Amino acid sequence: MAYDRNNVFARILRGEIPAHKVYEDAQTLAFMDVMPQADGHTLVIPKAEAENLFEVPPDALTATILTTQRVARAVQKAFDAPGILIAQLNGAPAGQSVFHIHFHVVPRHEGFDLRLHARDMADPAVLAAHAARVKAALD
Repeated sequence: MAYDRNNVFARILRGEIPAHKVYEDAQTLAFMDVMPQADGHTLVIPKAEAENLFEVPPDALTATILTTQRVARAVQKAFDAPGILIAQLNGAPAGQSVFHIHFHVVPRHEGFDLRLHARDMADPAVLAAHAARVKAALD
């Protein structure tokens, strides 16, 4: 399948759709997942057009995983999480629902189950507060 330049993440990158951004540099963007599996669920994407892991150029993948590491540290700190789940899905059978490569950074706590993936929209005010916590932890 050819890369769809109208996927939701491409539209976020172009500023056509708002996002609760936590980090941005020349090659990557990190923002809150609007359908989080846990409080603090953050997404990291490359700015390069790539549908999945197999299509992303090596330099964009390197930048994206380094940003993922940085953001994961901030999410862990911001949400006092003893564990962090990093997930990256490739293709619809694997659960990928937005066909622009992305990494999920999900804080984990014992005794708290994850909410279902891509099901319920979060309150924008809550997402804004969570984004502020992650941004503060990045500094």
